[in-house]
Amino acid sequence: MNPRLTIVLFVLFAPLAAGQTATERPPVLSVAETPLVLPATPSPHVLDPAKLRLASLNAVIIDASANRPVYAKGADAVTPIASLTKLMTAIVTLDAQLPQDELIAIDLDDLDYLKGTHSRLRMGTELPRREMLRLALMSSENRAASSLARTYPGGTPAFVAAMNAKAAVLGMTHTNFSDPTGLSAHNVSTANDLAMLVAAAAQYPQIRDFSTTGSHYVEVQPTGQMLGYNNTNNLVKNAQWDIKLSKTGYIREAGKCLVMLATIASKPFVIVLLDSAGKYTRLGDAQRVRHWLETGETLPVASAAKPATKARKAKNVS
Repeated sequence: MNPRLTIVLFVLFAPLAAGQTATERPPVLSVAETPLVLPATPSPHVLDPAKLRLASLNAVIIDASANRPVYAKGADAVTPIASLTKLMTAIVTLDAQLPQDELIAIDLDDLDYLKGTHSRLRMGTELPRREMLRLALMSSENRAASSLARTYPGGTPAFVAAMNAKAAVLGMTHTNFSDPTGLSAHNVSTANDLAMLVAAAAQYPQIRDFSTTGSHYVEVQPTGQMLGYNNTNNLVKNAQWDIKLSKTGYIREAGKCLVMLATIASKPFVIVLLDSAGKYTRLGDAQRVRHWLETGETLPVASAAKPATKARKAKNVS
């Protein structure tokens, strides 16, 4: 991993490692103010990256307690990131400190004219900003994410500009955002840059909470109808996992994507998995990562989960 990523992870994860309470808008720390990172627990086995086989085309695994990478695969390749975008949408929303109880109504500008995705949040549906944020993170609700940007001071253009400005502050030099949902293939990043985004998002308790909520009901206005939603990452409901932050993503151009901050073998790890084919491949890769971190050994990759080729992907780019 390059030194820039190491420094950013150190600054962002140090407060959590030192047991400090993160606020919804964490202060920017100078190098002199950065708390000391607790020493990592010695691993009972040697992690050999050559033993880990992943179907995802691009990946990085960061030992957050030691601020070091333990695995990387195409980690600097620029690729579409789909709904992983919504982590930055959440950061910009919370940084704005807008009233979370304010009702937001879905309108025409929130409809997906690009991919034609479905949503149960119909025209005129109202929810508090807090619930729009929760649905955007846990169930990747595109209209909810769009409404957050549209009701930002200056509207969606100002919101997207703030997303890119935040990416620059975080040192995400290979990242660009063009919309708040991730439906656009022009939202691009790298596995290394997304590790920085995960680290930044993890400083917000609300993002950690909402992104790992297994299921949730909302009462939409003005009808009073109750709608139930589930997390797009089934692993958050799995008792064998200790996941602190999660986000999935998928559009045709990006493939299946998954980022997590999870405690494995008593240590926090940032896991970034990009561009996998197959409905369950990203979850299979996550299981392979956990098994490797716990045992130092690998699990096989099913033939159906073998990586897609970039040539096939290129045909699908719109």
